[in-house]
Amino acid sequence: MKTAVFFTIGILFGIILYMSEVSSWFRIYEMFQFNSFHMYGVIGTAVFFGYIIVFIIKKIKMNSILDSTPIHIPTKQKGWKRYLFGGIIFGCGWAISGACPGPMFSLLGAGFFPIIIVIASATLGTFCYGLIQQKLPH
Repeated sequence: MKTAVFFTIGILFGIILYMSEVSSWFRIYEMFQFNSFHMYGVIGTAVFFGYIIVFIIKKIKMNSILDSTPIHIPTKQKGWKRYLFGGIIFGCGWAISGACPGPMFSLLGAGFFPIIIVIASATLGTFCYGLIQQKLPH
């Protein structure tokens, strides 16, 4: 049952990403050229509502809707270097490929099959990070 719920939510999320043009390479290009507010508005709205929702979950100690277990949101680790360098790597990959993780799969679902190369590269990069993660300074 959980799988069906998550699968349905994922499909709806992909449709929303595609219909709102967040998956559009041209919209992403406009964002990196500072020619349009569209993507900044979408990202800013997501950050704003994400902050509010996480605050509410922590404040009222909310339980999961699916199985009534407590939701645990870990505290963010201190330090700025890891976020700066991770953000630079993520942003470069985003600028080169024209897609971040969510829209990659909505593009695949929409039939843009060259995105498979980007998905495979992102998967390989994540796998490599997993191999070296313990060796990186904290």
